[in-house]
Amino acid sequence: MTKPLWTSAEAAAATGGTVTGDWTVSGVSIDTRTLQPGDLFVALTAARDGHDFVAQALAAGAGAALVSRRPEGVAADAPLLIVPDVLQGLEALGRAARARTRAQVVAVTGSVGKTSTKEMLRTALSGQGKTHAAEASYNNHWGVPLTLARMPADTDYAVIEIGMNHPGEIEPLTRMARPHVVMATTVAAAHLEAFENIDGIAREKASICLGLEPMGVAVMNGDLPTSPILIEAGRAAGAKVITFGQTAGCHHRLIDVRIRSGHTVAQARAWRTPILLKVGTEGRHFATNALGVVAVLAALGADRVRGLMDLAEWSPPAGRGTAEQIVLDRARSGEYFDLLDDAFNANPTSMSASLEVLASRQPRDGVGRVSRGRRVAILGDMLELGPDEMALHANMAADPSMAAISVVHCVGPRMRHLYDALPEDQRGLYANSAQDFLANCARLADSGDVILVKGSKGSKVSLVVDALRKLGQRRLNSDQEA
Repeated sequence: MTKPLWTSAEAAAATGGTVTGDWTVSGVSIDTRTLQPGDLFVALTAARDGHDFVAQALAAGAGAALVSRRPEGVAADAPLLIVPDVLQGLEALGRAARARTRAQVVAVTGSVGKTSTKEMLRTALSGQGKTHAAEASYNNHWGVPLTLARMPADTDYAVIEIGMNHPGEIEPLTRMARPHVVMATTVAAAHLEAFENIDGIAREKASICLGLEPMGVAVMNGDLPTSPILIEAGRAAGAKVITFGQTAGCHHRLIDVRIRSGHTVAQARAWRTPILLKVGTEGRHFATNALGVVAVLAALGADRVRGLMDLAEWSPPAGRGTAEQIVLDRARSGEYFDLLDDAFNANPTSMSASLEVLASRQPRDGVGRVSRGRRVAILGDMLELGPDEMALHANMAADPSMAAISVVHCVGPRMRHLYDALPEDQRGLYANSAQDFLANCARLADSGDVILVKGSKGSKVSLVVDALRKLGQRRLNSDQEA
């Protein structure tokens, strides 16, 4: 029989709350749309008050509900855990889950690549022990305690993603997670509007070291102008610091990176050991973070060889650089275009990385309405960049990869500054919003093209991805012809 995640007695002891009835739960949920029978429903207050959905959650099979009051319409004998504050109750559950497990815990932060790296770690560790990680980007003030509260007591490895929008957010989350190893993927101009400068972002990212367990390890990107801030924070926390990247001083160093259709292969040195590293997607940044993952594996005492083999099969989550083919006519060979979906987030660093991937892709000539296949970029606004955001958009015109791109379409008022900075023969269409751009999709895509869609989530260029997919039938890399 499977041991329950929480009993009513354990949950009451963890939170100091009051329980009604004797119950057990097998999971923790904050959303009735994804709730599974047997879950503990947590009635958080955000855009809506979760107490308004408790009756619905219980009717859908929730094992109990974490509340601060008995909601209207909920029976007196309903299974409840009543606490003064629901978020604080969830945090207490998270801390208790962390305290009761013997798992080795890794915490990951960074301006770019947190979620992808978390998924790489899940892939590399799952073959070596029971591994727990959030199924989505649950990296904020409720996402971290939720991830911890969902962690089974017999977990071997836990991977916790920690993010931030403002100063002071990372420290309480890393102290809650109490990681044995921390990793910082990079520091870039993301959420810059909340910080004075990039150094401020680096100091906030570096605060992930403040939650490290004694004798912990800090795996830090060694290629950055702000790397000294990250490294010093690790040392100040008493951690062993391991750097990764492409520069000569890094302990784990990329020697050569080859970007190919559907994968990236790199030669590297892990300390003094030569390794061959492969990931099942395209991008130098993915290879760099995978090398950081290898350093984490070493810090955990996990099997690096097995981890490298599993990483070769890894591909990123949807919207974070996934590659697919959109087949326009299944009856005719070659009637498809390649779509690179990177529409979940964007800042100048990740934008440059995605443009490099597009530039490395080879279009196919002679199969479409246009005789030569094209590299096409559809770029949406990069948000939260602060007072220099217009210049940061315009400066993307000078990115080294731009020269290889046939046409650039721009979406959003900030991207207007890039559009105006581009050479006239490279400018495609401009639209003030993603919704306004949708009507153009059918005539912009042609067989043989490689099309990148990139932008911050708030720019809603994911709507453009959906519209391009509807032009044909979707075929993922794993289904493509050799």
